[in-house]
Amino acid sequence: MSTLAAARAALRDRYLVPPEQRPASSARGVHHMALISRDVETTIRFYQDLLGFPLTELIENRDYPGSSHFFFDIGNGNLLAFFDFPGLDLGPYAEVLGGLHHVAISVAPDRWERLVAKLAEAGVEHVIHSKVSVYFSDPDGARLELIADPLGAMYGTKVL
Repeated sequence: MSTLAAARAALRDRYLVPPEQRPASSARGVHHMALISRDVETTIRFYQDLLGFPLTELIENRDYPGSSHFFFDIGNGNLLAFFDFPGLDLGPYAEVLGGLHHVAISVAPDRWERLVAKLAEAGVEHVIHSKVSVYFSDPDGARLELIADPLGAMYGTKVL
Protein backbone atom coordinates (compact mmCIF):
# COMPACT_ATOMS: atom_id res chain seq x y z
CA MET A 1 0.00 0.00 0.00
CA SER A 2 1.39 3.41 -0.92
CA THR A 3 2.13 5.98 1.75
CA LEU A 4 -0.71 8.21 0.52
CA ALA A 5 -3.19 5.33 0.46
CA ALA A 6 -2.14 4.32 3.98
CA ALA A 7 -2.60 7.89 5.21
CA ARG A 8 -6.06 8.05 3.60
CA ALA A 9 -7.01 4.71 5.20
CA ALA A 10 -5.82 5.93 8.61
CA LEU A 11 -7.94 9.09 8.30
CA ARG A 12 -10.95 7.05 7.19
CA ASP A 13 -10.51 4.69 10.17
CA ARG A 14 -10.11 7.59 12.59
CA TYR A 15 -12.90 9.92 11.41
CA LEU A 16 -15.47 8.13 9.25
CA VAL A 17 -18.44 7.17 11.42
CA PRO A 18 -20.71 4.38 10.11
CA PRO A 19 -24.01 5.78 8.77
CA GLU A 20 -26.12 4.22 11.53
CA GLN A 21 -23.94 5.92 14.19
CA ARG A 22 -23.46 9.24 12.39
CA PRO A 23 -25.23 12.25 13.92
CA ALA A 24 -27.49 14.38 11.77
CA SER A 25 -25.78 17.36 10.16
CA SER A 26 -26.24 20.75 11.75
CA ALA A 27 -26.78 22.20 8.25
CA ARG A 28 -29.95 22.23 6.16
CA GLY A 29 -28.10 22.27 2.82
CA VAL A 30 -26.33 24.67 0.49
CA HIS A 31 -28.29 27.90 0.31
CA HIS A 32 -26.14 29.13 -2.55
CA MET A 33 -22.59 29.03 -3.81
CA ALA A 34 -21.41 32.38 -5.19
CA LEU A 35 -19.04 32.65 -8.15
CA ILE A 36 -17.80 35.68 -10.05
CA SER A 37 -19.00 36.67 -13.52
CA ARG A 38 -17.35 39.16 -15.87
CA ASP A 39 -20.55 39.61 -17.90
CA VAL A 40 -24.03 39.10 -16.48
CA GLU A 41 -25.78 38.43 -19.81
CA THR A 42 -23.15 35.92 -21.00
CA THR A 43 -23.48 34.07 -17.69
CA ILE A 44 -27.28 34.04 -17.92
CA ARG A 45 -27.16 32.67 -21.47
CA PHE A 46 -24.71 29.94 -20.45
CA TYR A 47 -26.44 28.75 -17.28
CA GLN A 48 -30.08 29.30 -18.24
CA ASP A 49 -30.13 28.81 -21.99
CA LEU A 50 -27.41 26.15 -22.42
CA LEU A 51 -27.54 24.23 -19.15
CA GLY A 52 -31.24 24.74 -18.33
CA PHE A 53 -30.79 26.26 -14.86
CA PRO A 54 -33.53 28.92 -14.57
CA LEU A 55 -32.55 32.42 -13.46
CA THR A 56 -34.50 33.04 -10.24
CA GLU A 57 -33.44 36.57 -9.24
CA LEU A 58 -31.21 39.47 -10.32
CA ILE A 59 -30.59 42.16 -7.69
CA GLU A 60 -27.95 44.70 -6.76
CA ASN A 61 -25.13 43.36 -4.60
CA ARG A 62 -25.57 45.01 -1.19
CA ASP A 63 -21.80 44.89 -0.55
CA TYR A 64 -20.62 46.57 -3.77
CA PRO A 65 -22.87 49.26 -5.30
CA GLY A 66 -23.30 48.77 -9.04
CA SER A 67 -22.55 45.06 -8.80
CA SER A 68 -25.20 42.47 -9.57
CA HIS A 69 -26.03 39.39 -7.49
CA PHE A 70 -28.00 36.81 -9.45
CA PHE A 71 -29.17 33.27 -8.84
CA PHE A 72 -29.88 30.08 -10.80
CA ASP A 73 -32.00 27.13 -9.66
CA ILE A 74 -29.86 23.98 -9.73
CA GLY A 75 -32.58 21.77 -8.28
CA ASN A 76 -33.44 20.31 -4.89
CA GLY A 77 -33.80 23.77 -3.34
CA ASN A 78 -30.18 24.72 -4.19
CA LEU A 79 -28.94 27.84 -5.91
CA LEU A 80 -25.83 28.79 -7.85
CA ALA A 81 -25.21 32.51 -7.50
CA PHE A 82 -22.94 35.03 -9.17
CA PHE A 83 -21.58 38.50 -8.58
CA ASP A 84 -20.20 40.79 -11.21
CA PHE A 85 -17.75 43.48 -10.11
CA PRO A 86 -17.80 46.21 -12.76
CA GLY A 87 -14.78 48.46 -12.57
CA LEU A 88 -12.55 45.94 -10.82
CA ASP A 89 -9.74 44.47 -12.88
CA LEU A 90 -10.12 40.83 -11.86
CA GLY A 91 -7.77 38.23 -13.30
CA PRO A 92 -8.75 34.89 -14.83
CA TYR A 93 -9.69 31.79 -12.88
CA ALA A 94 -6.89 30.35 -10.78
CA GLU A 95 -6.77 27.23 -8.64
CA VAL A 96 -5.55 28.26 -5.20
CA LEU A 97 -5.71 26.77 -1.72
CA GLY A 98 -9.09 27.60 -0.27
CA GLY A 99 -10.41 28.29 -3.77
CA LEU A 100 -12.94 26.51 -5.91
CA HIS A 101 -11.83 23.35 -7.70
CA HIS A 102 -15.16 22.54 -9.35
CA VAL A 103 -18.91 22.53 -8.76
CA ALA A 104 -20.54 19.12 -9.29
CA ILE A 105 -24.24 19.21 -10.14
CA SER A 106 -26.37 16.06 -10.28
CA VAL A 107 -28.65 15.65 -13.28
CA ALA A 108 -30.84 12.74 -14.38
CA PRO A 109 -29.12 10.34 -16.81
CA ASP A 110 -31.37 11.26 -19.77
CA ARG A 111 -30.82 14.97 -19.08
CA TRP A 112 -27.05 14.32 -18.81
CA GLU A 113 -27.00 12.85 -22.32
CA ARG A 114 -28.88 15.86 -23.73
CA LEU A 115 -26.63 18.35 -21.93
CA VAL A 116 -23.46 16.65 -23.17
CA ALA A 117 -24.86 16.93 -26.71
CA LYS A 118 -25.71 20.60 -26.16
CA LEU A 119 -22.18 21.31 -24.89
CA ALA A 120 -20.77 19.70 -28.05
CA GLU A 121 -23.18 21.62 -30.31
CA ALA A 122 -22.23 24.89 -28.60
CA GLY A 123 -18.52 24.15 -29.04
CA VAL A 124 -17.85 23.99 -25.30
CA GLU A 125 -14.75 21.92 -24.63
CA HIS A 126 -15.57 19.07 -22.29
CA VAL A 127 -14.23 15.76 -21.02
CA ILE A 128 -16.39 12.75 -20.22
CA HIS A 129 -15.23 10.62 -17.31
CA SER A 130 -16.57 7.25 -16.09
CA LYS A 131 -19.58 7.49 -18.44
CA VAL A 132 -21.53 9.55 -15.87
CA SER A 133 -19.47 12.74 -15.46
CA VAL A 134 -18.71 15.53 -17.87
CA TYR A 135 -16.25 18.26 -16.93
CA PHE A 136 -16.12 21.67 -18.60
CA SER A 137 -15.59 25.35 -17.81
CA ASP A 138 -18.07 28.19 -17.78
CA PRO A 139 -17.37 31.41 -19.73
CA ASP A 140 -15.21 32.71 -16.87
CA GLY A 141 -13.22 29.54 -16.34
CA ALA A 142 -15.03 28.10 -13.31
CA ARG A 143 -14.89 24.33 -13.59
CA LEU A 144 -18.15 22.44 -13.58
CA GLU A 145 -19.11 18.79 -13.50
CA LEU A 146 -22.48 17.42 -14.49
CA ILE A 147 -22.84 13.99 -12.91
CA ALA A 148 -25.57 11.50 -13.77
CA ASP A 149 -25.24 9.73 -10.42
CA PRO A 150 -28.02 10.50 -7.93
CA LEU A 151 -27.43 12.83 -5.02
CA GLY A 152 -25.54 11.00 -2.29
CA ALA A 153 -23.72 8.64 -4.69
CA MET A 154 -20.53 8.93 -6.75
CA TYR A 155 -19.44 6.38 -9.34
CA GLY A 156 -21.54 3.69 -7.68
CA THR A 157 -20.30 4.43 -4.15
CA LYS A 158 -22.70 5.77 -1.53
CA VAL A 159 -21.16 8.99 -0.16
CA LEU A 160 -24.10 10.15 1.96
